[in-house]
Amino acid sequence: MIQAYSAPTPNGHKLHIMLEECGLEYDLHRINFGDGDQFKPDFLKVSPNNKIPAILDEDVPGGAPVSVFESGAILIYLAEKAGQFLPDAAKDSRGRLAVLEWLMWQMGGVGPMLGQNGHFHMFAKEKVPYALTRYAEEMDRLFNVADRRLAETKFLAGDDYSIADIATFGWLRTHERQGQSLDGLDNVKRWLDEIEARPAVQRGVAVFD
Repeated sequence: MIQAYSAPTPNGHKLHIMLEECGLEYDLHRINFGDGDQFKPDFLKVSPNNKIPAILDEDVPGGAPVSVFESGAILIYLAEKAGQFLPDAAKDSRGRLAVLEWLMWQMGGVGPMLGQNGHFHMFAKEKVPYALTRYAEEMDRLFNVADRRLAETKFLAGDDYSIADIATFGWLRTHERQGQSLDGLDNVKRWLDEIEARPAVQRGVAVFD
Protein backbone atom coordinates (compact mmCIF):
# COMPACT_ATOMS: atom_id res chain seq x y z
CA MET A 1 0.00 0.00 0.00
CA ILE A 2 1.15 3.53 -0.75
CA GLN A 3 0.62 6.16 1.91
CA ALA A 4 -0.01 9.41 0.02
CA TYR A 5 0.37 12.75 1.78
CA SER A 6 -1.17 15.55 -0.19
CA ALA A 7 -3.60 18.45 -0.57
CA PRO A 8 -5.85 19.76 -3.37
CA THR A 9 -3.19 21.87 -5.09
CA PRO A 10 -1.61 21.66 -8.57
CA ASN A 11 1.33 19.71 -7.16
CA GLY A 12 -0.97 17.50 -5.11
CA HIS A 13 -3.08 16.70 -8.15
CA LYS A 14 -0.01 15.32 -9.92
CA LEU A 15 0.17 12.57 -7.31
CA HIS A 16 -3.56 11.87 -7.23
CA ILE A 17 -3.79 11.61 -11.01
CA MET A 18 -0.70 9.39 -11.25
CA LEU A 19 -1.98 6.98 -8.62
CA GLU A 20 -5.34 6.73 -10.36
CA GLU A 21 -3.78 6.36 -13.81
CA CYS A 22 -1.53 3.55 -12.62
CA GLY A 23 -4.25 1.78 -10.66
CA LEU A 24 -2.10 1.67 -7.53
CA GLU A 25 -3.68 1.15 -4.13
CA TYR A 26 -3.19 4.03 -1.74
CA ASP A 27 -4.33 5.61 1.49
CA LEU A 28 -4.74 9.37 1.20
CA HIS A 29 -3.71 11.67 4.04
CA ARG A 30 -4.65 15.33 3.75
CA ILE A 31 -2.02 17.80 4.92
CA ASN A 32 -3.79 20.88 6.25
CA PHE A 33 -1.44 23.84 5.97
CA GLY A 34 -3.58 26.02 8.21
CA ASP A 35 -3.21 23.50 11.01
CA GLY A 36 0.55 23.25 10.56
CA ASP A 37 0.46 19.60 9.48
CA GLN A 38 3.44 20.22 7.19
CA PHE A 39 5.67 20.84 10.21
CA LYS A 40 4.70 17.81 12.25
CA PRO A 41 7.54 15.35 12.95
CA ASP A 42 5.83 12.34 11.36
CA PHE A 43 5.29 14.22 8.10
CA LEU A 44 8.83 15.62 8.10
CA LYS A 45 10.16 12.06 8.20
CA VAL A 46 8.54 11.54 4.79
CA SER A 47 8.95 15.05 3.42
CA PRO A 48 11.96 16.83 4.98
CA ASN A 49 11.24 19.94 2.87
CA ASN A 50 7.79 20.18 4.56
CA LYS A 51 6.02 20.32 1.19
CA ILE A 52 3.39 18.16 -0.47
CA PRO A 53 3.10 15.73 -2.10
CA ALA A 54 5.07 12.92 -0.51
CA ILE A 55 4.61 9.17 -0.38
CA LEU A 56 5.59 6.20 1.72
CA ASP A 57 5.59 3.01 -0.34
CA GLU A 58 5.06 0.03 1.94
CA ASP A 59 4.98 -2.45 -0.93
CA VAL A 60 8.70 -2.86 -1.56
CA PRO A 61 9.74 -6.46 -2.22
CA GLY A 62 12.39 -7.65 0.19
CA GLY A 63 13.02 -4.29 1.80
CA ALA A 64 11.91 -1.54 4.14
CA PRO A 65 9.28 1.01 3.05
CA VAL A 66 10.53 3.74 0.73
CA SER A 67 9.65 7.41 1.21
CA VAL A 68 9.77 9.85 -1.71
CA PHE A 69 9.31 13.62 -1.67
CA GLU A 70 9.26 16.19 -4.52
CA SER A 71 6.52 15.69 -7.09
CA GLY A 72 8.83 15.07 -10.05
CA ALA A 73 10.76 12.38 -8.19
CA ILE A 74 7.46 10.80 -7.11
CA LEU A 75 6.19 10.67 -10.69
CA ILE A 76 9.39 9.01 -11.89
CA TYR A 77 9.31 6.53 -9.01
CA LEU A 78 5.67 5.57 -9.60
CA ALA A 79 6.14 5.38 -13.37
CA GLU A 80 8.98 2.91 -12.93
CA LYS A 81 7.08 0.97 -10.28
CA ALA A 82 4.01 0.63 -12.50
CA GLY A 83 5.85 0.43 -15.82
CA GLN A 84 3.70 3.21 -17.29
CA PHE A 85 4.02 6.75 -18.65
CA LEU A 86 7.84 6.78 -18.85
CA PRO A 87 9.71 4.83 -21.55
CA ASP A 88 12.32 2.31 -20.48
CA ALA A 89 15.82 3.60 -21.21
CA ALA A 90 16.92 0.31 -22.75
CA LYS A 91 13.99 0.24 -25.17
CA ASP A 92 13.45 3.91 -26.00
CA SER A 93 16.18 6.16 -24.66
CA ARG A 94 15.15 9.12 -26.84
CA GLY A 95 11.54 8.85 -25.76
CA ARG A 96 12.56 8.69 -22.11
CA LEU A 97 14.81 11.72 -22.53
CA ALA A 98 11.96 13.72 -24.07
CA VAL A 99 9.66 12.88 -21.15
CA LEU A 100 12.32 13.88 -18.62
CA GLU A 101 13.07 17.12 -20.49
CA TRP A 102 9.45 18.23 -20.41
CA LEU A 103 9.03 17.05 -16.82
CA MET A 104 12.00 19.21 -15.82
CA TRP A 105 10.52 22.10 -17.83
CA GLN A 106 7.45 21.89 -15.65
CA MET A 107 9.40 21.48 -12.42
CA GLY A 108 11.86 24.28 -13.11
CA GLY A 109 9.62 26.71 -14.96
CA VAL A 110 5.87 26.18 -15.00
CA GLY A 111 5.42 25.33 -11.33
CA PRO A 112 7.64 28.05 -9.84
CA MET A 113 6.50 30.81 -12.22
CA LEU A 114 2.78 30.07 -11.98
CA GLY A 115 3.14 29.64 -8.25
CA GLN A 116 4.67 33.10 -7.93
CA ASN A 117 2.12 34.59 -10.31
CA GLY A 118 -0.72 33.15 -8.24
CA HIS A 119 0.84 34.39 -5.01
CA PHE A 120 1.26 37.99 -6.14
CA HIS A 121 -2.13 38.13 -7.87
CA MET A 122 -4.26 36.39 -5.26
CA PHE A 123 -2.53 36.34 -1.88
CA ALA A 124 0.06 39.10 -1.52
CA LYS A 125 -1.12 41.84 0.83
CA GLU A 126 0.76 44.44 -1.20
CA LYS A 127 0.24 44.66 -4.96
CA VAL A 128 3.73 45.01 -6.39
CA PRO A 129 3.48 46.16 -10.03
CA TYR A 130 6.90 44.83 -10.99
CA ALA A 131 6.15 41.35 -9.60
CA LEU A 132 2.66 41.28 -11.12
CA THR A 133 4.05 42.12 -14.55
CA ARG A 134 7.12 39.90 -14.34
CA TYR A 135 5.31 36.71 -13.42
CA ALA A 136 2.33 37.32 -15.70
CA GLU A 137 4.66 37.78 -18.66
CA GLU A 138 6.70 34.71 -17.80
CA MET A 139 3.53 32.67 -17.37
CA ASP A 140 2.31 33.78 -20.78
CA ARG A 141 5.67 32.87 -22.30
CA LEU A 142 5.47 29.36 -20.83
CA PHE A 143 1.93 28.85 -22.11
CA ASN A 144 3.18 29.82 -25.55
CA VAL A 145 6.10 27.41 -25.27
CA ALA A 146 3.58 24.66 -24.57
CA ASP A 147 1.36 25.75 -27.44
CA ARG A 148 4.21 25.68 -29.96
CA ARG A 149 5.27 22.25 -28.75
CA LEU A 150 1.72 20.90 -28.90
CA ALA A 151 1.39 22.14 -32.47
CA GLU A 152 4.04 19.55 -33.33
CA THR A 153 3.10 16.66 -31.04
CA LYS A 154 -0.05 15.20 -29.51
CA PHE A 155 1.39 15.34 -26.00
CA LEU A 156 4.30 17.25 -24.52
CA ALA A 157 6.91 14.54 -24.95
CA GLY A 158 5.58 13.12 -28.21
CA ASP A 159 2.70 10.94 -29.33
CA ASP A 160 2.21 9.23 -25.98
CA TYR A 161 0.70 10.56 -22.75
CA SER A 162 3.37 10.66 -20.05
CA ILE A 163 4.32 11.93 -16.62
CA ALA A 164 5.31 15.20 -18.32
CA ASP A 165 1.65 15.76 -19.17
CA ILE A 166 0.47 14.71 -15.71
CA ALA A 167 2.91 17.14 -14.09
CA THR A 168 2.01 20.07 -16.33
CA PHE A 169 -1.74 19.57 -16.48
CA GLY A 170 -2.23 20.33 -12.78
CA TRP A 171 -0.82 23.82 -13.36
CA LEU A 172 -2.13 24.77 -16.80
CA ARG A 173 -5.69 23.84 -15.81
CA THR A 174 -5.58 26.79 -13.37
CA HIS A 175 -5.32 29.34 -16.19
CA GLU A 176 -8.57 31.13 -15.35
CA ARG A 177 -7.64 31.70 -11.71
CA GLN A 178 -4.17 32.74 -12.84
CA GLY A 179 -5.60 35.37 -15.19
CA GLN A 180 -4.07 33.65 -18.23
CA SER A 181 -6.07 33.88 -21.45
CA LEU A 182 -6.11 30.91 -23.80
CA ASP A 183 -6.95 33.09 -26.79
CA GLY A 184 -4.69 31.98 -29.63
CA LEU A 185 -3.50 28.95 -27.65
CA ASP A 186 -5.62 26.42 -29.51
CA ASN A 187 -3.12 23.60 -29.06
CA VAL A 188 -3.07 24.06 -25.29
CA LYS A 189 -6.90 24.10 -25.30
CA ARG A 190 -6.99 20.84 -27.26
CA TRP A 191 -4.46 19.25 -24.91
CA LEU A 192 -6.30 20.36 -21.77
CA ASP A 193 -9.62 19.06 -23.09
CA GLU A 194 -8.13 15.70 -24.02
CA ILE A 195 -6.49 15.18 -20.64
CA GLU A 196 -9.53 16.43 -18.70
CA ALA A 197 -11.62 13.78 -20.47
CA ARG A 198 -9.54 10.92 -19.04
CA PRO A 199 -11.49 9.09 -16.29
CA ALA A 200 -8.41 8.69 -14.08
CA VAL A 201 -7.73 12.41 -14.31
CA GLN A 202 -11.30 13.18 -13.32
CA ARG A 203 -10.96 10.88 -10.31
CA GLY A 204 -7.59 12.32 -9.40
CA VAL A 205 -8.66 15.95 -9.28
CA ALA A 206 -11.76 15.02 -7.26
CA VAL A 207 -10.16 12.97 -4.47
CA PHE A 208 -10.68 15.69 -1.84
CA ASP A 209 -14.14 16.78 -3.02
